[in-house]
Amino acid sequence: MKEKLSNWLNTLLVADFFLVLLGFAWFVVAVAGEAAGVNLGLDLWHKLWMPLFNPAIGVLMAGALISGAISWISRKMVKNS
Repeated sequence: MKEKLSNWLNTLLVADFFLVLLGFAWFVVAVAGEAAGVNLGLDLWHKLWMPLFNPAIGVLMAGALISGAISWISRKMVKNS
């Protein structure tokens, strides 16, 4: 059960990490385009910040903490056995 939960959480975190990375890359390109006077979707990125990217960053941080806690508890259980 723990292994299945851990694998599922890790898969979710990897997918979420790439979503956050893609959002960051889009932001960098859009800001550079805005500075050059070319519209590359900065307004759309701003509209997606609250409903998509902000929660994705929160899930990534929470998942990292939960994954660390699961790992720490697993090591404590193995150590006590």
